[in-house]
Amino acid sequence: MEKEDAKLVAEFLNGSEEAFEQLVNRYLKAIYNFLYQFTQDMDSLDDLTQETFIKAWKNIRKFDSEKNFKTWIFTIAKNTAYDFLKKKKTIPFSNFLDEDGKNQLEKVVEDGPRLEEVLDRQDVEKKLGEKLQEVPANYRIILLMHYKDDFSLQEIAEILNLSYNTVKSQHARALASLKKTFQA
Repeated sequence: MEKEDAKLVAEFLNGSEEAFEQLVNRYLKAIYNFLYQFTQDMDSLDDLTQETFIKAWKNIRKFDSEKNFKTWIFTIAKNTAYDFLKKKKTIPFSNFLDEDGKNQLEKVVEDGPRLEEVLDRQDVEKKLGEKLQEVPANYRIILLMHYKDDFSLQEIAEILNLSYNTVKSQHARALASLKKTFQA
């Protein structure tokens, strides 16, 4: 998909508005969920998502085509969330999922699943969401970015502006912490 993204960026820079629209459609849901994980502010989520894409649109000429577009746009989203939280004067990473377990790991629906399978999966996801709440917030964001948003540890390091080794060790600690919650 990286090459497709780079091609769409090039097409946009050559005057195709439709190319940028395709990039927006490709990343809209993921950016929206990512921003929610950071801010927990449903009232501002639409504005933050829009602001992220406006910043991307304004700065796309600065995008290095040798880099990964997905990492670049998620970095913009992270910075947008940080700016919002600074203005709001809240502490980031306070809580990524609500008490009701909403916005858990996205539900994957296969072709023609049986009702029992869907209910079992929802039960597992609810339990996982509850257990994730027991994991420290800085670890939880790494788990969600890696397993929900499909970022590599290197991409997470770039987005969070941390060293790869720091993210790698925090990932291992996050898994151990999550495992411990299931044993308790």
